[in-house]
Amino acid sequence: MGDAERYIGVAERRARLASRHRLAGAARAGSPEEVAGSLVALHGTDPATVYLAVGARLADPARTVAETGRALYEDRALVRMHGMRHTVFVFPTDLTAVVHASTGLAVAARERAALLKHMATAGAPDAAWLKEVEESALAALALRGQATAAELAEDEPRLREQFVYAAGKSYEGLHTVSTRLLKVLGVEGKVVRGRPLGSWTSSQFRWAVAPAHPELDPAEAQSALLRRWLTACGPATEDDLKWWTGWRVTDVRRALAAIGARPVTLDEGPGYVVDGDLGPVAGPAEPWAALLPGLDPTAMGWRQRDWYLAPELRPALFDGSGNVGPTVWWNGRVIGAWAQRPDGEVVWRLLDTQGVGRDAEAAIAAEAGRLRGWLGATRVTPRFRTPLEKELAR
Repeated sequence: MGDAERYIGVAERRARLASRHRLAGAARAGSPEEVAGSLVALHGTDPATVYLAVGARLADPARTVAETGRALYEDRALVRMHGMRHTVFVFPTDLTAVVHASTGLAVAARERAALLKHMATAGAPDAAWLKEVEESALAALALRGQATAAELAEDEPRLREQFVYAAGKSYEGLHTVSTRLLKVLGVEGKVVRGRPLGSWTSSQFRWAVAPAHPELDPAEAQSALLRRWLTACGPATEDDLKWWTGWRVTDVRRALAAIGARPVTLDEGPGYVVDGDLGPVAGPAEPWAALLPGLDPTAMGWRQRDWYLAPELRPALFDGSGNVGPTVWWNGRVIGAWAQRPDGEVVWRLLDTQGVGRDAEAAIAAEAGRLRGWLGATRVTPRFRTPLEKELAR
């Protein structure tokens, strides 16, 4: 059998996940930058997810909050911005140009066109007016360093302009220019989210001018992003890649060819790894447990998840929109869920007990204690609640 036909089974895929996603004890990282670099992107829709995903993977989680805040807001080694599938992620700063060119440009064009269309329909000012307001707002933001939308409106009052969206429809609403414009500028890679207004769990935040980055060729950027992700998450199917990137299948196939990806056989069919990654990967020396947050990039990393998450567990672990909640892992598979109660206690329930003995339960309890230790007095409620998480959190 040739290299191109090599079969990679479930055990080896879980072994790759343990080390490459920094989940096994010996593979844990020394900094948030190492975590983000290993995973390519951390889901940032729920601000707490970023910190919880980092804390689960740090060798010393005690400095999770301080170190993640430093990387995001002081050193700017990590940036929170729109990325794949029009979703907010946290990326290593050196990836911002790649993400913008590979996924942001097409979405940005649609977002700006939609805003101008909605403003025109409502009789609001035109594109020239919006461009003038945009330039003024960006100049004010550069002077302030970071600012909320309300603070920017003090410098540029036209940001307070309002217009009616979808007049006469059941979903009619009153939109403010600042809200819509800042969203468009975020997708265009001109602004990024800055420090939150409250604690690290707050979803209210300031804006900052995006770090300068070169303009890349979109096709080359797609190849670069796919190579990074496939290195971290391979093997993966074409369907996995299309889902994770949000690209057209033709873009995925072109990028696979451009990086010389190597075909392999998976239980669900044909898959791919990066060139040079066909060799066998051994599992970690010690068994491992992990408590990962809702929207964690490992739990959400693939569209086809049967190799690490049994289909019968999904109704309890996902919300109605397909967002995963907090999960309990044992040796590379999801076996349950966890939650934090109002008094701070971290509790869990196992849904899949096959091969789960006292050593597993002890390891899970240790992870729960580790999590509670660095959370301290903070109480975390996932933005996207799932059936089992809500039940456990009572």
